[in-house]
Amino acid sequence: MARKQASQGTPATAALAAAGVPFVLHPYAHSPSAASYGMEAVQELGIDPAKVFKTLMVDVDGRPAVGVVPVSGNLDLKAIAAALGGKRAVMAEPAAAERRTGYVLGGISPLGQRQPSPTVLDDSALVQETILVSGGRRGLDIELSPAELVRLTGAVTARIGTGGR
Repeated sequence: MARKQASQGTPATAALAAAGVPFVLHPYAHSPSAASYGMEAVQELGIDPAKVFKTLMVDVDGRPAVGVVPVSGNLDLKAIAAALGGKRAVMAEPAAAERRTGYVLGGISPLGQRQPSPTVLDDSALVQETILVSGGRRGLDIELSPAELVRLTGAVTARIGTGGR
C-alpha cells in the first residue's frame, strides 16, 4: 500500500505519516444533504460496507472514549462500556466530541485527535486486510491496516457493533 500525502493533510494523515504507517487516501465529493456520512463514503467510493468504519465518541461512566464500528451497523453502548471496564455508556454531545477531537461531525477520525481517548475497535475489522476510517474531514477516508490502527490508537478490540456484519 503506497503512502500518499496529497494536499489533503489533516492531523490524521500527519499522524500516519509521522509514524511511517502505509495508508491510502480516498477522497470523494461530500454532499451536505447526505443522511449518513459513512454510507455516503461507501456509495461514493464503491467499497464493501464491511470495510468502512465510523468513529463515534461516547462517555463511559463520565469519561470520554471512542468506538470504531462498521458504517452499516450501530454501536452497542453496553458492549463498549464493558470493553473499557465501565458500567454505562452514552453518546457524547456533538459539540463536546468536536472540541475534544478537533474534528467536525462526519469527519471525526480515530487518528490525530486533539485529546486522544481510550479507543475500542469492533473486532469485525480484524478479518479485513485493510479498513477505511475518516481521514479527518468530510469527504476523505483513509485506508490502512486494522493492526496499525490498533497500534497507533492503543485500541482494544471487542464486539461493539450491532448489525451490518
